[in-house]
Amino acid sequence: MSKRMIERTTVRLPTELLARAKRKAAAEGRTVTSLIEEGLRLVIASNGKQSREKHNNPPVSEASGGLMPGLGWDDLSILEEAEDLEQLDLIERSE
Repeated sequence: MSKRMIERTTVRLPTELLARAKRKAAAEGRTVTSLIEEGLRLVIASNGKQSREKHNNPPVSEASGGLMPGLGWDDLSILEEAEDLEQLDLIERSE
């Protein structure tokens, strides 16, 4: 069994992103550190093979032309969280 070096560092993240990461980690019974580690490993492993998808605008209601019910321009975290879960599902399927 090889000994793994662990280093400590400071990472600055947007408040909302960190809050979402904490919720996701808690829901999965893991640490935020493990989420960050997994994300970094995925990015490094992709080695630029996957281009970043363009950010999609939130879904617009055809009836009123505004945002779909339940979404607001001031808090799109629900949509972002849904996109995160969808992306995680795609990653898990590709493994």
